[in-house]
Amino acid sequence: MSEERATLTRSAAYASIAMATFLAILKLWAVWKSDSTAMLGSLADTGLDLVASIATLIGVWIAAQPADREHRFGHGKAEALAAMFQVVLIALSAAGIGARAIGALIGGERVASADEGVAVSIIAIVATLALLGWQRHVIRKTRSLAIKTDNVHYKSDLLLNLSVIAALLLDRTVGISGADPAFGLGIAAWLAWGAWRASSEALDHLMDKEWPDEKREAFVAALAGHPELRGVHDLRTRTSGMHDFVQFHATVDARMTIAQAHKVMDELEARIEAEFPGVEVLIHPDPEGLVDEEGPAAEELLPMESQGAPR
Repeated sequence: MSEERATLTRSAAYASIAMATFLAILKLWAVWKSDSTAMLGSLADTGLDLVASIATLIGVWIAAQPADREHRFGHGKAEALAAMFQVVLIALSAAGIGARAIGALIGGERVASADEGVAVSIIAIVATLALLGWQRHVIRKTRSLAIKTDNVHYKSDLLLNLSVIAALLLDRTVGISGADPAFGLGIAAWLAWGAWRASSEALDHLMDKEWPDEKREAFVAALAGHPELRGVHDLRTRTSGMHDFVQFHATVDARMTIAQAHKVMDELEARIEAEFPGVEVLIHPDPEGLVDEEGPAAEELLPMESQGAPR
């Protein structure tokens, strides 16, 4: 499974690099022909897409490496770091395009030609749709954060290219002065918003944010009903790349031997593996009546009706 995931994520990264290179060459030619601010913004975005896609490839390659002596939890956070690098590039792109658009609006600049820009934008839309289709397939199979972030800004490219077409046609065909830089400014705002949205999940991974409530509740439900389990508290969860990690305290009868308690922990792990395949679990058994923690960590999570009956 790990090898298949690595192959899929690398293939998506390679496809993204090839697409960005192809589109950057086309858009460079279109900017030279049209002198369009909107097209320049699209070129800048594609150039940063190329850099970001290379960062994605590096991130997914590192994340695919198995846990080692110095990284016992694996290398999954490399994907989150690659995603944050992409976010920074997208934000810088938005700032540069916005500055260029404001200057063009003040100076009253017009585009020289629309035909090349429109043609290139149509090609870019068709090519981007193909890439997004493959990325969605990879995301469904792998849950890769780096590919998901890459997918976010390629989705924004669809709107960006449609905006370029509209800007060029309004400026050259309809004759609306300022349409091109106005659309360029809109593109910059859209990219900034996309960077803000894309940063949230990457930060969650880097900051070891807890699982969503519904996933935590499903996890506790997977434990509920074991006849020897008296309670569950101090549940801690996090996600790193494709790997989920969980640790919690499991309360059992204080009269159990170590061997009996160990058997219960093995049975709990089997239940977890059936519902959450691949999750890494660390269970601390506690004798019934002993809770050393305070505050939220001491909160009993197992519903009373699900707790095993006293022996």
